Amino acid sequence: MLRVLVRGAHTSAARQALIEKIIRVDHAGELGADRIYAGQLAVLKGSSVGSVIKKMWDEEKEHLDTMERLAAKHNVPHTVFSPVFSVAAYALGVGSALLGKEGAMACTIAVEELIGQHYNDQLKELLADDPETHKELLKILTRLRDEELHHHDTGVEHDGLKAPAYNALKWIIQTGCKGAIAIAEKI
Repeated sequence: MLRVLVRGAHTSAARQALIEKIIRVDHAGELGADRIYAGQLAVLKGSSVGSVIKKMWDEEKEHLDTMERLAAKHNVPHTVFSPVFSVAAYALGVGSALLGKEGAMACTIAVEELIGQHYNDQLKELLADDPETHKELLKILTRLRDEELHHHDTGVEHDGLKAPAYNALKWIIQTGCKGAIAIAEKI
């Protein structure tokens, strides 16, 4: 029997592993975003950015629901670190909000910038594999990415770049997020 493999094409097992990795890590990310905004709103509810945070949180709840549905559809278990990520993300939300609205918005900028890049990397992986097979997932991830980048822009518009020690804060937050992504992609 002669097997011809097309460059970039995955076997069904490899394709399933790719889908599982993407859904597992994206579910963890959307859970983290949900918890960050919950923590920020707990501190800044009555502030000038309370309604802005609430709007972004509502969108993140929808993103999490979308990932829950995808996980169920593709039979993808959540990362075993979901409880740890949930607590850490809530603490990040509270901690960034305790720095004031600029701190909360700096957190939003840092997280959403990294997540936008992460979604772009996933979109490239799916396109390189088989755009037709992944048509639905590509559409969903593109929408989520665009909404995350809108949150990034909202953080900029609400003075996140003016947070004290912004660059250090951004580095710390993005480093933590990169670690969580690396873990969630695997287990």
